[in-house]
Amino acid sequence: MMIVTMQPGASVAQIGAVLRHCQERDLRPVPSHGTERTVIGVIHADQRTDLSAVASLPGVDQVTPVSAALQLVSREFRDEPTVVHVGGVAIGGPEFVVMAGPCSVETEAQINACARQVGACGGRILRGGAYKPRTSPYSFQGLGEEGLQLLTAAGRAVGLPTVTEVMHPDLVETVARYADILQIGARNVQNYALLSAVGRVRKPVLLKRGLMTTIEELLMAAEYILAGGNGQVILCERGIRTFETSVRNTLDVSAVPVIKSQSHLPVILDPSHAAGKREFVPALALASLAAGADGIMVEMHPVPEEAYSDGRQSLDFPGFAALMDSLRPVGAALGRHVAAVRPDLTEASA
Repeated sequence: MMIVTMQPGASVAQIGAVLRHCQERDLRPVPSHGTERTVIGVIHADQRTDLSAVASLPGVDQVTPVSAALQLVSREFRDEPTVVHVGGVAIGGPEFVVMAGPCSVETEAQINACARQVGACGGRILRGGAYKPRTSPYSFQGLGEEGLQLLTAAGRAVGLPTVTEVMHPDLVETVARYADILQIGARNVQNYALLSAVGRVRKPVLLKRGLMTTIEELLMAAEYILAGGNGQVILCERGIRTFETSVRNTLDVSAVPVIKSQSHLPVILDPSHAAGKREFVPALALASLAAGADGIMVEMHPVPEEAYSDGRQSLDFPGFAALMDSLRPVGAALGRHVAAVRPDLTEASA
């Protein structure tokens, strides 16, 4: 890839001329508009590609080859942090965004109760699984499209965007009709057909790290999505498999500063899947905030003991409220805003 750096203040016409020049030569330009200048990544170009004509176009500052495998996700391509916007929520900005909800959408009453509680306590995005990849083929696999309908209706009723997992390229279009954020689960982080499919969708993608996936492999998976044209990618560290057995997975908190040193993409953590036990979730959530994560994804349920899936790691409603209360003072001390309680929903969720 080549990187074309435009001069500060380059006009829309000058940027457009560079884009057309590349397209006419069967190269794919991907612009990244920063606050001071625009950078254009030219895919399918390497050191042998002659872009001398581009360097002489009005408004161009310099043309630089990029030899590293990580291109569009790298700080070299975009030094400013990417902020993903969805339904009035900015992920990657000054707010520490909390996504919460049940592991699985089970019933209308269950997901509606969860949505009210998430919103009432200051959660900003409602999560819930409609298609569930389970270790056992005999476990609950989700409600499918009915679950998507229930999740969307519950989120809209309280003004929360929704995130849910898509498991197969054939389901991308269906899930995208309902969900505001498409999640790629840990088991599919290197499902390149699926990554390419969500790369063609113009909706944010939450990409989870696999159980045995290195940070470089996670970033390469994100590169597939960005190369497809979708730059709205949120990375999620959810715990990796180690020799330790006291928790479900080992939460790699160090992934936050490492990723942020290499990539401009926002990073959230999932303490629920990492711990596997609800009593450890609050401490890991606070550690995520302290480490500089842009948010967390937490599982909660009205009655965790009766949950169809992952009840052991799910917080109950009082536990989730307590977690949100504990995050606010720590966030304030670190300069990260955590959304306040919503009085309009507090009474309804009581």
